[in-house]
Order: sequence, then structure tokens, then C-alpha cells
Amino acid sequence: MRKIRVLFILGVWVAVLPYLGFPQFYKNILFFLSGVSVIYFSYVWYKENKKEEKKFDNFSENHFSDERGAVSEM
Repeated sequence: MRKIRVLFILGVWVAVLPYLGFPQFYKNILFFLSGVSVIYFSYVWYKENKKEEKKFDNFSENHFSDERGAVSEM
């Protein structure tokens, strides 16, 4: 939940940044740093979610079919 909050705050920061009155040079630097931090947090969040991928065993009965597609029990 913390990462979602960080991404939300960074999104609000990027949305408000153009209206804060910083000189263009500082605004460019802040946009760059904000973008890099969004990329970093998104990548870390993606990697953590990928590790938590659940694997389920697939259990099914073995049925053998002949060439016609009919299922025969053994």
C-alpha cells in the first residue's frame, strides 16, 4: 500500500509542478527527477509483484482419446 501512495503523491507532484512558479531550469530538473523516481518505484513494484506470482498445480484426470476424438477409459 505504501508504494501506491508514493506513486500517487508523485503523480500529484508532477501535475502541480508547472504551476508552482519555479524558473524553467529548476522546473526541468524537478520534472526529470520526478520522472526518474516514478520509473524507479514502478519498476520496484513490478518486480515485487512478479515474485509474488502464485503457481497452482493443475490436477486433471488422464483421458486417452483415439483418432476420432472419442475418449476411452483405461
